[in-house]
Amino acid sequence: MKLHQLRDLIVIVESGGLRAAARRLDVAQPLLTRSVRALEKELGTPLFERRAQGMVLTPMGRLFHERARGIVNELRRARDELAQAQGEGAGTVIAGLSIMPHMGLLPHALPAFRRRYPQVRLQLIEGLFPDLEAQLRNGEIDFYLGVSPTEVPAGFVTETLSGNTRAVVARKGHPLARSRSLKALAKADWALPSVDYDTQEDLSRLFAQHGLPAPRVLMQARTALTMMVALANSDLLALLPAQWGEFNLVQGALQVIPIRERLPAPPIVLIRRAEMPLTPAAEFMCDMLCRGLPAT
Repeated sequence: MKLHQLRDLIVIVESGGLRAAARRLDVAQPLLTRSVRALEKELGTPLFERRAQGMVLTPMGRLFHERARGIVNELRRARDELAQAQGEGAGTVIAGLSIMPHMGLLPHALPAFRRRYPQVRLQLIEGLFPDLEAQLRNGEIDFYLGVSPTEVPAGFVTETLSGNTRAVVARKGHPLARSRSLKALAKADWALPSVDYDTQEDLSRLFAQHGLPAPRVLMQARTALTMMVALANSDLLALLPAQWGEFNLVQGALQVIPIRERLPAPPIVLIRRAEMPLTPAAEFMCDMLCRGLPAT
């Protein structure tokens, strides 16, 4: 079994077929066909079904593909680690960040990272741990930093970094901008962020703790951009990480309504695979992000 065969398999799956994979790899299509057939012969089982719409993994192919991705990703990480240890500063860091570190930590961490590793390619993915778990497990993502999930399965190391709080965020000039209590916001319409628990139930429970009826929820936003656009162009309110109010790109359009009630948020955590250390560049990026966290 050769490394290029694993690479070919992964690219065929990602591309959906031999022709597209050959273009992506800049090789002749018959070479890919021979690569796959040799791999199938060695493994003793078909890995693909050839269909009119493209190449589809067989059940055995899906099992092998997961392992192959992990091997290729670990080899990429090993090469990056050696290059960075020798001072070459090459490679790639892929990090999954929830909204809070994007807004509250990345603006300070990114310049420092670019100065230290100017040649390293940085790929940042906005998301929550459940959305990124598979990529983190197979090594496509180096680490996740963000809001704590409700559950972390075996095979990962979780480090709690900091507590956090939330704030009520609204557009500039919102009619309820002078409100100072949840009670004053009881009749407002709300937008919910996407997290891995029932955010509507969470918001209703918060209001119930203060003797208030459940608020009316009219929208759910899966990304920070959607939330920003929705709040800036409506009278919707949202309960978001407190760092939204400090993010300079939204300060011209959004504001925090400073109510007196404390609004706790899930803690901020770092999650990575248990058996594999981070590369020097990924470790440095983690460190720069963590320096911006509030003291616990």
